[in-house]
Amino acid sequence: MAALTHASLVEYLLEEAYEVAETIETGADDAELRGELGDVLLQVVLHARLAEERGSFMFDDVARGISAKMVRRNPHVFRPDGTLQDSFPATVEEIVRKWDAVKSSERPERRSPLEGIPDALPALAKAQKFLDRAERSPTASSAGQPGQETPRSWAHPRSPEGPDAAEAFGTEEDLGDMLLAVVGSARAQGFDAERALRGAIRRRFEAPS
Repeated sequence: MAALTHASLVEYLLEEAYEVAETIETGADDAELRGELGDVLLQVVLHARLAEERGSFMFDDVARGISAKMVRRNPHVFRPDGTLQDSFPATVEEIVRKWDAVKSSERPERRSPLEGIPDALPALAKAQKFLDRAERSPTASSAGQPGQETPRSWAHPRSPEGPDAAEAFGTEEDLGDMLLAVVGSARAQGFDAERALRGAIRRRFEAPS
């Protein structure tokens, strides 16, 4: 383990996570999914072992921590002692509001709901996450000053229209705005832009059998 570090293991953790995603998206059987999930779990074990060697935390601490977080962040499901509530919220919106309220109380130093989104996320997935957060922002429906963008306007970027929409950019900045608008349109229809693009790449470029 001496040659391993948290930093040196990052690429393998990401690779194994994407292999799980591919296994699910391509409809692989349960045996393959089980194996890929095991590979992800191995990465968690390795990181915990590195931390244990320097006296920081152990795998058991990781498991206890996530268990406590699930109870704390889901008061609509669990009582503080971990037992199930007698009733549950009627709507997904109410569940999301409770989740967001608990997360906000845990990180009071964060001044914006857009903080905390990992920089390492692929760009399409990151864009969708930002749009989700903007939509759910407590100030999303607040009226800004004339010409001032609000979280609500961020959550619904406008797409170019017309037959030449695919060529409606002349600079890289214009292209970025267009891609963000495509992600927003996909999100509004319940699609995942990152997953959709992965699927398109597989269909167009997969090796012939």
